[in-house]
Amino acid sequence: MSDNSSDMRAKANTRFQDAQKKTADRKQASNEYESEAKAREVKTAKLKALRLAKEAEDRLVAALTPAPAKAKRASRAKPKV
Repeated sequence: MSDNSSDMRAKANTRFQDAQKKTADRKQASNEYESEAKAREVKTAKLKALRLAKEAEDRLVAALTPAPAKAKRASRAKPKV
């Protein structure tokens, strides 16, 4: 009987340790996912700020630069003979 009890205890202990390892692995994966998501958010915010600054600069340059004068088109009317 003690052999059976010992075997059952060993199996239960093994299952418990496996469950703890899986829980720890899940927590680690979750932490890695969250840190990658945070890094992605920071990078996206930085890129957005750079894009908005460039667009504002482009608008300013466009406002300060005069539009080129349009060339007059030649008349298509036939000359009178």
